[in-house]
Amino acid sequence: MKEPDPINDALSTTSVVESGLFSDLNRRSFIMRNAVIGAAAVMTGQVWTSEARAQQAATEAAKKSVLPVLDSSSMSSELDVVKRAKGPVITVLDEFYKVGPGPSSSHTIGPMRITYDFYQRCSKLPADQLAQASGLKVHLFGSLSATGKGHGTERASLAGLLGKEPATVDPLFLDAMKEKPNEFYPLKLGGKTFNLSLADIVYDSAKGEFPHPNTMTCKLMAGDKVVYELEYYSPGGGFYEWKGYTSPKKGQPTYPYATMKELRGHAEKNKLSIAQVVMANELSVSGKSEADINAFLDKITNAMLATVKAGLSMNNDVLPGPIKLHSKAATVFERAQDDKYQSDKAIALVSAFALAASEENARGHLVITAPTGGSAGVMPAIVYALVNSDRKLTMDKAREGLLAGAAVGYLCKHNATLSGAEGGCQSEIGVAAAMSAAFIAQVMDSSPQVTENSAESALEHHLGMTCDPVAGYVQVPCIERCAFGAVKAWVAFLIATNEIAARHRVDLDTTIETLAETGKDMSIKYKETSEAGLAANLVLC
Repeated sequence: MKEPDPINDALSTTSVVESGLFSDLNRRSFIMRNAVIGAAAVMTGQVWTSEARAQQAATEAAKKSVLPVLDSSSMSSELDVVKRAKGPVITVLDEFYKVGPGPSSSHTIGPMRITYDFYQRCSKLPADQLAQASGLKVHLFGSLSATGKGHGTERASLAGLLGKEPATVDPLFLDAMKEKPNEFYPLKLGGKTFNLSLADIVYDSAKGEFPHPNTMTCKLMAGDKVVYELEYYSPGGGFYEWKGYTSPKKGQPTYPYATMKELRGHAEKNKLSIAQVVMANELSVSGKSEADINAFLDKITNAMLATVKAGLSMNNDVLPGPIKLHSKAATVFERAQDDKYQSDKAIALVSAFALAASEENARGHLVITAPTGGSAGVMPAIVYALVNSDRKLTMDKAREGLLAGAAVGYLCKHNATLSGAEGGCQSEIGVAAAMSAAFIAQVMDSSPQVTENSAESALEHHLGMTCDPVAGYVQVPCIERCAFGAVKAWVAFLIATNEIAARHRVDLDTTIETLAETGKDMSIKYKETSEAGLAANLVLC
């Protein structure tokens, strides 16, 4: 084993300078500092390793942040999303693919589902408790508080209290809330009618020790007294749970797996595709019929096609918020028709489709979590491109693709995270690209190995991507990232299908593990807080 060289280790500045760990120091100061460190190492005989230096840098950065250091390693072990990672995957399709308003699954769809759930619970309280009630309050914490304004979290939360659900809410209703922020909305609860407004949604502390970065509390009030209260968490992808939550009983999977190695093992041993394994598990875990499952998949496919089509119909409008960003999907689509080379045209069209769906998300219109709102342009672009190209993808094939894509998403949720507030944008766009690459591979009748390789490559080349939405709005850099994610998914499939599959060096499980670890190591400033990156450096005029 090589002995450590404290002087060379301390003076090896190149990689650390390039990494940007000490961005507040100029190069001269940095080298002088490391010389002192090296001298101290020689005198004391103790080496300050690069790992220790990196940890020190992270600690210093955290001290400067106004937000808590929260990641998946610091989440409460009592959360169901943490507990579930210890067994086989039992997530089902209608939990994973959701239709709801943009711009965020964790900050818009999740909170609306949470407050709708709380409203339903309140309606079932004993009459004596309801008789005391005078109103409702929602308090937002952590990332929900830090960037909720740009995500429309307060409007989504109020809509849920008023009995609106993500899949059926009219986006115009949410838009009207924004246009009339002081409006009061009647809510009947028991024998009483309350008047609620956006003032009842409180942006509380962004800093503190929370069980999850996306924590919120809902309260039924009697004046200043709390009659009934429940703490909720929005872990991403539109999922939610509450304090003391236990997951509902489900059936056991026919082919239990917690890793891609196990999933692919079942497929290869039983001569099945990835999609067929997922369908078998869906039947046994959900208890639904294959016809019901297919009907749901068709609904998701049609919703994806509709969101792209809607986005393409909007020509050069200005998206909501202070960025004053003009939409560009329709322009890119129109100009792509004139591209001389088919390869150029294909890339431009896929990009236009992704921009279209992502711009719909930014408008707060209905999108599909695949796996999140922020990444809602990636998979719909692939689906739309395959259906509307010479390939004329059939509905049966689209079902297979969605099943294979779900398998990849399940594994990322199970072993890492889908939340930008936990893992940065790699957990959203990266996972969406991996799911989309698996979708393509599956509909092209690729082997389980090629399907895995496609997903792995797409995810691998998003590792480290931060979540730094400018002004807290899911627009810059989010919208264009969906286009790049869709194109990367296609490239990942093309490489995987043309290489020798058995020689692919990195497996998907390793990349998902890296995704999780990178998210834990990433500074909180780069995890959906709008404290750093483009959010800090882009000047809005």
